[in-house]
Amino acid sequence: MTRRNISSGAPWEKTVGYSRAVRIGTLVEVAGTTAVDENGNVVGVGDPHRQAQYALEKIGRALREAGAGFGDVIRTRMFVTDITRWEEVGRAHGEVFGDIRPAATLVQVASLVRPDLLVEIEATAVVPEESP
Repeated sequence: MTRRNISSGAPWEKTVGYSRAVRIGTLVEVAGTTAVDENGNVVGVGDPHRQAQYALEKIGRALREAGAGFGDVIRTRMFVTDITRWEEVGRAHGEVFGDIRPAATLVQVASLVRPDLLVEIEATAVVPEESP
């Protein structure tokens, strides 16, 4: 099986040594994704729903580049810094995955890499064919 690394072009991918997504065969793993735009700005400061929406938009782009889509997602993991606001994040997740219904986890973490980030989301997808 061949390995395909998908980059978002973020400068810290090389520094940290990770890819936005990796596809091996029919499996696609999307790295933890936050609401940081291409200019390094946080989208939706103070708004976990908007941050989750933006992270899911970025995940969607990475999935498409890997030859997958939201319908191929079998698992998501959501990390929030304030569990009392879980419903806002869950609503954004449901807007994308309401009919797909992947296995999902939502947990609170002490903090994310920047204090104004409230949400980080990972996704796992399986595509029907090995070739991208």
